[in-house]
This record gives sequence, C-alpha cells and structure tokens, in this order.
Amino acid sequence: MLSPVVLKDYNIDEKPTWCPGCGDFGILASLKNALVQLNLHPHEILLVSGIGCGSKLPYYMRANGFDSLHGRALPVATGAKLANTDLQVIVISGDGDGYGIGGNHFVHTMRRNPDLTHIVENNQVYGLTKGQYSPTSSKGYVSSTTPEGSIEVSVNPIALAMAAGASFIARGFANDPSHLTATLAKAIQHKGYALVDVLQPCITYNKINTGAWYKERVYKLDDEAGYDPHNYDAAWEKAKEWDERIPIGVIYEEAGRPTYEEQVSQLQNGPLAHQSVKRDRDLLESIKQEFM
Repeated sequence: MLSPVVLKDYNIDEKPTWCPGCGDFGILASLKNALVQLNLHPHEILLVSGIGCGSKLPYYMRANGFDSLHGRALPVATGAKLANTDLQVIVISGDGDGYGIGGNHFVHTMRRNPDLTHIVENNQVYGLTKGQYSPTSSKGYVSSTTPEGSIEVSVNPIALAMAAGASFIARGFANDPSHLTATLAKAIQHKGYALVDVLQPCITYNKINTGAWYKERVYKLDDEAGYDPHNYDAAWEKAKEWDERIPIGVIYEEAGRPTYEEQVSQLQNGPLAHQSVKRDRDLLESIKQEFM
C-alpha cells in the first residue's frame, strides 16, 4: 500500500539554473503541487522535454525523465505512452521548441489524441539562445535577429490547437501558481491530448510581455458567468482573444473522444511493457516468408 504523496517526494537537491524571477519557477512549483493533489507518485510519471530554458524542468524533479532533441519531445512521449500506457506522460517544451521547431509534431499529435499532457512555457522569445524572436513573438517585436522588428505574424497556439483537433486546450499564467496548479490538474486528468499554454515572463530578454503586462490583461474563465468549455463555437471566440483581454483557464474540452492508444489493437491485451516478448515460432517464420 503506497502512502499518500507529499511535496517532498518530488523534491531533489539539484538547484535550477534559471534567472532569478523567471516564470519557470512558478511552472515547476505548480506542476509539483498538481501531482501531489492528484496523489500521483514519482514512479508513475514520465517527464519528456525538448531543448530550452524551461525544458530543463525534468532535471529539477524526482521523477522519470527523458530529455529529447529540440522540437522532438512529442513523438518521444507518444512512443513512451504506447509502450507503457500505465505511465502518466507529461511533455514540457518552450514556445520555440513546441510551436516552431516542433510545429509539425504539434499539429499531428493533436489530431491523433494520445493521452499526453503538453505544457508549453510560452515566453514569446528564445531565452536560452540570447533572445531571438520566437513563433509567438508579436509582429514588430525587436530582438537580436529582428533589429527592425519582426515582419511575421505571430502564431496563435490556442486557435491552432482548436483547428488541429486538440481535445483539451487551456492557458495558464506562471505568476498565478494557484490557478495554474488547478489548470494543470484538470489537464492531467483529461483522457487524451491536453495542451496547457503557459504565459511565462522572460525577465532577461522580453521587456514587452512582462509580468505586469500580463496582469493587466489576463482574466479567469472560471469567473465568466455561463462560459461552457464544451461549446466549440464559444471556445473559438475565446481562442482569438489577445492583447487587450487574455483568457486563462480551460478554454475547450471535448469529452468522450477515444485516445490514440485505446484504438491500437496491439494494446488491447495491456501495455506493451507488460506483454511477453516471446512469439510463436511458426508465426515468426510465416512473417519472414512474406518478405522472402
């Protein structure tokens, strides 16, 4: 009988190397608190990350972790989930890692609907590599690679997720850890792909989208009377809101949609990790003969 999970179960001695005041600290704390609230033990979790400041998060938690290639966290996580559906697989990536370099995987993972929780630390800049503009940087954003201002239209990850078929879409704010904890808990409990786009101030490079800038604009959907995240049309309208008013919380949820792994016939007998690797000799021989 396992004892109830407490916060110290996830704590380790490794100290984060993030800049003091970075929004990643709030995301790390919120994720730990969400896992404790759900009574999920470290051995039941797999954290898969890409490359970036926030993608170092698995280094700072006591849990299973896999640090993948830049932009490749989602296919690695999908493979892990297919191999062991008992694991609670959580992906951590930045806006450049998840929406830019990994944009192709982002789109196709959403339509497949594997049971993954995808946390994107969206600071609207490439913080690890000295402040270049990212896919979510606003048009006109001045950076080391766009001294005259970005001429590109920014990616709207919420609208993109709805168009691509994500079954759970939410937004959080790193400087509101209590609300973010609740949002992450809902995402982890969702059966299927769950996106949590986290507004995360980069205090070193992004001097526009600061904590104060966000606080003037974010509002909680829980406070919106009558808002139903199961209403696609209403969620689509919220997905387009930005700049003057920015909604946080669960924006859209599709209930009852089967996950990718639930539809894979080879998994009907349980997780691959628990199945025997032994196969009937005659079966293997017949497969070989098909290629002779």
